[in-house]
Amino acid sequence: MTLNVADALVETAVRAGVERVYGVIGDSLNPVGDAIRRDGRLRWVHVRHEEAAAFAAGAEAQLTGKATMCAGSAGPGHLHLLNGLYDAHKSRAPVLGLASVIVSAEIGGSFFQETDPDGVFDGCSLYNESCSTHAQAPRVFEMGFQHAIAQEGVAVVRLSGDIAQQDTGLTALAPHSFKHERPTLLPAAGDLDAIAALIDRHPKVTIYCGSGVRHAHSEVLELAQQIKAPVGYTLRGKEWIEHDNPYAIGLTGLIGFGGCTHALREADLLLMVGTDFPYREFIPEGATIVQIDSRPEQLGRRFRLDYGVAADAALTLQGLTERVAEKHDDAHLAAALKLHEQARRKLNIYVRHSGPQSPVHPEFAAATIDRLAAPDAIFTTDTGMATVWACRYLRMTAGRRLIGSFNHGSMANAMPQAIGAQLAYPGRQVVAMCGDGGLTMLLGDLSTIATYELPIKLVVFDNGLLDMVHWEMMAEGVEPYETDLHNPDFAKLAEAYGILGISVDRHDDVPAAITKAFEHDGPALVSIKTAGLATGMPQYPTWKQTKGFGKSTAKLVWHGHADQVVDLATESIRNLGQLPGIPS
Repeated sequence: MTLNVADALVETAVRAGVERVYGVIGDSLNPVGDAIRRDGRLRWVHVRHEEAAAFAAGAEAQLTGKATMCAGSAGPGHLHLLNGLYDAHKSRAPVLGLASVIVSAEIGGSFFQETDPDGVFDGCSLYNESCSTHAQAPRVFEMGFQHAIAQEGVAVVRLSGDIAQQDTGLTALAPHSFKHERPTLLPAAGDLDAIAALIDRHPKVTIYCGSGVRHAHSEVLELAQQIKAPVGYTLRGKEWIEHDNPYAIGLTGLIGFGGCTHALREADLLLMVGTDFPYREFIPEGATIVQIDSRPEQLGRRFRLDYGVAADAALTLQGLTERVAEKHDDAHLAAALKLHEQARRKLNIYVRHSGPQSPVHPEFAAATIDRLAAPDAIFTTDTGMATVWACRYLRMTAGRRLIGSFNHGSMANAMPQAIGAQLAYPGRQVVAMCGDGGLTMLLGDLSTIATYELPIKLVVFDNGLLDMVHWEMMAEGVEPYETDLHNPDFAKLAEAYGILGISVDRHDDVPAAITKAFEHDGPALVSIKTAGLATGMPQYPTWKQTKGFGKSTAKLVWHGHADQVVDLATESIRNLGQLPGIPS
């Protein structure tokens, strides 16, 4: 019996290690869905929105390192994949997006549901090709998965329903192995000698790490100990380098905290390891900058570079530790650690500030999640203030994972990413820290969680506000506009879907509510009424940002919204000790 094109796609996906295909079935996807049903080795995950499908597939791929798939039907269906595929591509997740298209005979005639997927998907993929004939199809599928796996990113294959039903004329596909280990780039001895000499010449070195230190935790710590260097990290690097690290000084950037910003400013030499940190304004201009990255195209892409080496992080750091002289002056490290500890104490003021009051401080809710979550929990977090609280209050362990839309910055990612995480790891605790704005964008996929009885724990920070957008407007000196949200009762809504729903509006009730949700053997949603305008402003705001806050509050008073200024002051008074020149 010969294979049709859809059968060939399923066989290729199985060989590539795919276990699940996320999407909304129907129309031009029916031949593929039928092939999956007949074959039985892949699982079709019926989401309610294709954007959720792409987010879920991207999350599974990020967490497992294995290829996943998502699919969208002709026109509107595959266009819905776009945002999640952009996120997966920027996160370097190996995902194949199947963009089903209209009947092949009608392509080019402005037919019903016709789009231009060639141009649409170019920006979020490293392979974007069409299956035009049955003879071409098997090779296109192979190349799509090969690109996604080998180059760590998104591949898009366009396939019309009528082509999917055509006979390939093959009784079996030719053997093809997708086993791929990224080559280890060895640092040149000359590069190691040159960088070691630079480190020896500069008394104050700060190490700044990104997700590229995933397999270099011990090597970072050994070098930090040898040269008495504080270790800062990006948000994507947090899960890999924060844990069990006596030199950790937190993050810099708009949502950072701790001693990192100070350590970057005061460094004579900044050693950037495995990071493509995009915010150039936080990188010191006067320091010598050395960058280590396995992707040569990223060297010096963001900032002036004094020395760059394209090599494996662990091997390069190991070689540097063997070459550099031990530093004995730890004043730079001690100062950064002291500032970091002071910042942690300030952040913990909100954690200790408990009692019967309502609404709940979001910092307290985030710290409670951290305290009660499993040591190997997988956290997903919505873009916005939920990410701020995760950044500042979730403590990473060697077993915990933290993902979000950290490179793409999309709303509505936490809940669908949790779907992919839970399906990939059914035995692990998955906690989604959701903003009320983010959750309501893809609310229908609560039904997906209920349908598959996924024991995801959703914690909703319900403050009735697009909080970070509100702060951004104020920082720019703009009077906040259209940032209010009219939310449903999220707990009752969860119950309507068959999910355990818990509503909390008092500090004292938060620990019990989260404990109940975490101990529940099925899906659970905890809706926490949190204070709006809880300060997530930068630890070291610029003069422009400080001036912007002043201008925007004056505009609010002028236009009769003094009550908002009072609310803002009430919430922000706790943060005055973080502002430059104001004692804590």
